[in-house]
Amino acid sequence: MTVNGEPDARALRADAPIGVFDSGIGGLTTVRELFARLPHESVVYFGDTARLPYGNKSKETITRFSLEIASFLARQHVKCIVVACNTASSHALEVLRERLGVPVIGVIEPAARAAVAASPHGRIGVVGTLATVGSNAYGDAIARLAPGAQVHQRACPLFVPLVEEGWLDHPVTRQVADEYLAELQRADLESLILGCTHYPLLAPLLGEAMGPRVTLVDSGAEAAAATAALLGARGLLAPAAGRPGHHFFLSDEPRRRSFARVAESFLGRPLPAVTVVDQTDLPWFERPQAAAAHAKGGPA
Repeated sequence: MTVNGEPDARALRADAPIGVFDSGIGGLTTVRELFARLPHESVVYFGDTARLPYGNKSKETITRFSLEIASFLARQHVKCIVVACNTASSHALEVLRERLGVPVIGVIEPAARAAVAASPHGRIGVVGTLATVGSNAYGDAIARLAPGAQVHQRACPLFVPLVEEGWLDHPVTRQVADEYLAELQRADLESLILGCTHYPLLAPLLGEAMGPRVTLVDSGAEAAAATAALLGARGLLAPAAGRPGHHFFLSDEPRRRSFARVAESFLGRPLPAVTVVDQTDLPWFERPQAAAAHAKGGPA
């Protein structure tokens, strides 16, 4: 059975893979946590490397991209989808949950819960992309959990390209971090949400800048924990006797050698099989709005 053309959650199999997507390779930090927590699970990953970054795009564009990729993952017969991209989680999560017949886990709610738990006086910071901070998704989630919390947010758009370049402890990265974090350093924070899956690779640098009293909350790691809990509750954990198989899809593979080096630093191990798929290949790359318009005889 299908829902909106996708597999019905009631027909899901425990030995099916977990689907994960991100705007690029940052979501591999979430995959790394899934590998650690759920070593028997198979993972199908999609990184939209041809169209990153998402952080400076409109809500409508981010939602369309997310629907296209999530639909592709659902056709790989995944049992759930982890939206490892904070920007996509901020803008598209509810639409994905409405449209797809599989459970969809975002990064916002799990990270917000962890930050509230680590902040007894409600002093919480958030760093993320322009789109994530602009959406106030973290602020809203924290307000639902702890209405009196003080949330200090800072967009840090240069962190993603610096991480993609592999400049994790470069003097330029330290200078940029000092500039971005100056206001947060004065806010007497108890926790700081790393609201982008690229940012955990900067955790040593960010932790040093914020000081030992501030707990860093890794949004991708919290999403991995939420995924493990959901699969356990629904009886969908892969059997321990199974042999996991992983496959990664990218919409582009820029600078092959440097990509592999940076991607493996995110993942913490050698990359499994990688397939580059052409995002303009309509047989797999679904465009729901265009398809609907064509069916009605309107412009595609």
